[in-house]
Amino acid sequence: MTAATHSTLFPQVPDSADAVLEGLDPEQREVATALHGPVCVLAGAGTGKTRAITHRIAYGVRAGILQPSSVLAVTFTNRAAGEMRGRLRQLGAAGVQARTFHSAALRQLQYFWPKAIGGSMPRLVDRKIQLVADAAAACRVRLDRGELRDVTAEIEWSKVTQTVPADYAPAAAKAGREAPRDPAEIAQLYAAYEDIKRERSVIDFEDVLLLTVAVLQDRHDIAEQVRAQYQHFVVDEYQDVSPLQQRLLELWLGERDDLCVVGDASQTIYSFTGATPDHLLDFRTRHPGATVVKLVRDYRSTPQVVHLANGLLAQAKGRAADHRLELVSQRPAGPEPVYTEYTDEPAEAEGAARRIRELMDAGVPASEIAVLFRTNAQSETYEQALADAGVPYQLRGAERFFDRPEVRKAGVALRGAARFGGNDSLLDDAVDLPSQVRAVLSGEGWTPQPPAGSGAVRERWESLAALVNLAQDFAAAKPGATLADLVAELDERANAQHAPTVQGVTLASLHSAKGLEWDVVFLVGVAEGMMPITYARTDEQIEEERRLLYVGVTRARERLHLSWALSRSPGGRPSRRPSRFLDGLRPGSTATTGRASAGGVGGIERGIPGTRGSAPRRVPRTPARCRVCGRTLTDAGEMKLMRCDDCPSDMNEALYERLREWRADQAHRSGQPAFCVFTDRTLMAIAETAPDDEHQLARIPGVGMRKLTRYGADVLAICAGQYPAADTDQD
Repeated sequence: MTAATHSTLFPQVPDSADAVLEGLDPEQREVATALHGPVCVLAGAGTGKTRAITHRIAYGVRAGILQPSSVLAVTFTNRAAGEMRGRLRQLGAAGVQARTFHSAALRQLQYFWPKAIGGSMPRLVDRKIQLVADAAAACRVRLDRGELRDVTAEIEWSKVTQTVPADYAPAAAKAGREAPRDPAEIAQLYAAYEDIKRERSVIDFEDVLLLTVAVLQDRHDIAEQVRAQYQHFVVDEYQDVSPLQQRLLELWLGERDDLCVVGDASQTIYSFTGATPDHLLDFRTRHPGATVVKLVRDYRSTPQVVHLANGLLAQAKGRAADHRLELVSQRPAGPEPVYTEYTDEPAEAEGAARRIRELMDAGVPASEIAVLFRTNAQSETYEQALADAGVPYQLRGAERFFDRPEVRKAGVALRGAARFGGNDSLLDDAVDLPSQVRAVLSGEGWTPQPPAGSGAVRERWESLAALVNLAQDFAAAKPGATLADLVAELDERANAQHAPTVQGVTLASLHSAKGLEWDVVFLVGVAEGMMPITYARTDEQIEEERRLLYVGVTRARERLHLSWALSRSPGGRPSRRPSRFLDGLRPGSTATTGRASAGGVGGIERGIPGTRGSAPRRVPRTPARCRVCGRTLTDAGEMKLMRCDDCPSDMNEALYERLREWRADQAHRSGQPAFCVFTDRTLMAIAETAPDDEHQLARIPGVGMRKLTRYGADVLAICAGQYPAADTDQD
């Protein structure tokens, strides 16, 4: 055996089943050894969920309890499936199938098609947008590129929620979706799309799931054959399953319950695609005998980052918030998150670039730094700022700003107007450079007001709006500049950003950052209107925006920078304010009252008695939590105040002084130290709470029954602004 075999690139395979369990924490070990019956793993960000479930599979295989060929592990991306297969090989469990839902279904559909349907399977189309364009042409509906993307997304949502064309309009209304066009028109396009697929004998990716479900439902012999092959299932990222994927999983299982699901409702950020955390949250209802394991030990982030992440969720509302997990960092302390307010967006981008340059000069690799933003349209400002600072970068999950189709097309239009603008009637009333750009881009789809809703149309508008804003800034910086000057500036910017950037700082939207992590994360544009985004109006949409910010925060291992700008451009009116999600968390802000979590503590819960695999479950003790930010309190002094020492206090100073005077009098009369009456912390808690009755007073830590009986009437009188009756008791 060579030395390389022992390197991190070639880790040594554990020599026994017990060796697979080495290095797991108690909760991870419980996951790994819970091999029978339904198991639900609620795993917070950075808690080692992939480690837990891969060791679970490997332990079962190495112990001879699971046959590798009988296990099917499903997840949502090819990258995650590949990572899972790699880890299983390293643990000596090669042969286990780890696939995406679509990959597993496609494999089964290809195998059973001749038997179930006959003939050869229809061709699978990689991209459906051309078919949607053909459907639009058949319906005589004109759709531009952005609208094609939006209609395609609506068709995909309909199919994963098992909605047929005739039911699209009421289903979209019930789900609160803002349709990019008239719902009846989308339903017509959806129906035409399905007709074209049948005529051409092709299927799309959603059809793979739908057809597999249909085969398993209609052919019990095939369903039994699949169930004989796969007897044990593991589902990762279970909060992201769609109704269609859940139906397929149920058909795979049949009447069995050898299922392990892993997820975190607080990381549900794809509901617009049909994903729902309800299947995760309802798991215990559907499987009363389930073992539920909560992973809350965070191995990724420092206590300071984890504190902020917990604080964000402490203010959350809704069903997912009721099941949030309180993370506990396992790492050494690091720097506090940095909050920075800038006068305008260019200053914010320049500030981030400057700090990144300083970090790189101090030895932090560029690949360990990320800049995360809410929309792809924000990237251009940061691309430019990093390029100006000589910082290499790579854009993840989106095209470079100047490579986007709408930006390239707008550039062509502006270049044409610069050359032949004298013959263009659009420019007749344009008196300056910004108005000329607005006139030209109005022909490309720009409007003074943004379109309603999200999606491709909104993204395209944001890109064009960024060009309009750039023209305004350029004209302000260079009075007298012409349209030709602006075109030259755009060309220079585009050319400057095409240097090799593979090893650079990552620029990414918050959605595309899911599943990734860096040593240093810059969360930018954390302002109202962007976080939450303006078109998030319902309570459910607002809460998903909060979860999106939570995902962004938990990408950081060591350093976290959050910033916002008071105005869009230099000299603009400073009308913006920091995101409401930071209220009570950033220094100097007022808190929104948090609430206790129903699922915040880690540990194991067994199924209810009388059900398979059950045992009496221990009800976890509810932890004391800060009433300001919601963080779990462990310090006795903080627990008395029911808030963190560094969280803002709303103490009534005058009331506190009156209580101190009364306490001094009581101590003098009884001949004991003042703290024997009430400690300073208890007096502060009373002054902050200002209780109205004995029940409220008794709930304050440090006020026991004896002191309530002896001093309660006096304290309540002082809180009510009265003077207590004279006390002659010298006992």
